[in-house]
Amino acid sequence: MKKQLFTGFLLILVAIATAQTGKVRDDLSMTSKILKMDRKYAVYLPAGYETSQRSYPVLYLLHGSGDDHTGWVQFGEVLLIADKAILDGSATPMVIVMPDANTGQKGYFNDTKGQWRYEDFFFQEFMPFIEKTYRIKADKRYRAISGLSMGGGGTYIYALHHPELFSAACPLSASPGPLNLEDAKKRLARTDPNVADSMVAKYYNSQSVLALVDKMPEDQKKAVRWYIDCGDDDFLGEGNCLIHIAMRKKEIPHEFRIRDGAHNWTYWRESLPKVLEFVSMGFHQF
Repeated sequence: MKKQLFTGFLLILVAIATAQTGKVRDDLSMTSKILKMDRKYAVYLPAGYETSQRSYPVLYLLHGSGDDHTGWVQFGEVLLIADKAILDGSATPMVIVMPDANTGQKGYFNDTKGQWRYEDFFFQEFMPFIEKTYRIKADKRYRAISGLSMGGGGTYIYALHHPELFSAACPLSASPGPLNLEDAKKRLARTDPNVADSMVAKYYNSQSVLALVDKMPEDQKKAVRWYIDCGDDDFLGEGNCLIHIAMRKKEIPHEFRIRDGAHNWTYWRESLPKVLEFVSMGFHQF
């Protein structure tokens, strides 16, 4: 009898533990007409997603250069970190979507010649597909974006290009894009030594965080809640500090953190719980 009770108790504990665990799939894909290929993605579904009928907030979580949609799953430990944050109450249950920006051409942006339109794909195909496929609250208030390094750059640009779509943006150790026109020309000259000045200006004005912050309309300054995080030993620290200063001068509300650390997964795993907490503050009803 005691053995049966003990076995039953263990089964209950296992059931409780299982019920509090989310699920990750990193073998998913959808077809893009814009990019003319299948695009892979990963998704984290919180505990209870499969048994409930509720809709959830969504966080788009972007990987860095050299990784793909599996980066946050394999190295970022998104399942463990999200489960823990939701269980301890610091984050609200949410769907986390991780797209692949490392197939065909690397990066989250349209190229200057219009031959590779990843940003168009993201907004015109990928987001609508995700919001039809999963039970997601398709409102700005319940949609956030974050990412590291190259994905941090994508976070900046996507939220600056579309402040009407995101409630919060959390760039981590982010690539800031070209810091000035000379920097923009050097970047484009790597693939086109004879790049026209008009193309340089177009590139700078669309993909420089500093340029976009400088031109931000007055009525958009509070459209997005910003959380910017970069390590004190990160080679991208200068660009993020300049963005912080530019935002201060423009009186754009934002949280800015410089912590001990470098450009690595140890730093980003420590950043993710704070990101989940920060975006959840906007998701919650008050």
